[in-house]
Amino acid sequence: MEFKTKQEEFWAGEFGTEYISRNNSKELLASNLNFFSKALKLTLNPASLIEFGPNVGMNLRAIELLYPSIKLHGVEINKTAAAELTNFIGAENVSNNSIFDYKTSKQFEVSLIKGVLIHINPEMLQVVYEKLYESSSKYILVCEYYNPAPVTINYRGHEDRLFKRDFAGELMAKYADLSLIDYGFVYKRDPSFPQDDITWFLLSK
Repeated sequence: MEFKTKQEEFWAGEFGTEYISRNNSKELLASNLNFFSKALKLTLNPASLIEFGPNVGMNLRAIELLYPSIKLHGVEINKTAAAELTNFIGAENVSNNSIFDYKTSKQFEVSLIKGVLIHINPEMLQVVYEKLYESSSKYILVCEYYNPAPVTINYRGHEDRLFKRDFAGELMAKYADLSLIDYGFVYKRDPSFPQDDITWFLLSK
């Protein structure tokens, strides 16, 4: 697999593999159930969903528990994570490649990205926005660190690996038919169902 950015290589390699063990727990699954029950509430009962950067599928596992009949697809750059994801949703529903290289030949009712845009090279964000938009027939759920202006943050000792900005706002500015129908925030110190200071935005076409 050839990479266009250093960030892709970072997540496709050892760091991305180590991420699996740090984020595969029953506690996270419980927090994700609480999270998506709120963030996806206005989608009612979505028939299909694609996630960009699902890792081993902790978000997708929660979503399937909430919507048992939903059809799921994942686009995952890390080979080890993609293999585990395949065991969960089937090889035909996993694309083991970079988001930049994913071909948006099919639409899903919801396109989801959670904790991934913050790790995308800012120069490539427009490409990812296009993938999110073209893959969705109705909703886009963006769940990321929010900042009103673009900033770069040191990430676990690594430079140029975490970027915060108003991703949802930029999506709505890019596509005039997108509208904000819901949003929320989950604090890392929530005593019951913490998330990593994630602000989520549900957009509708």
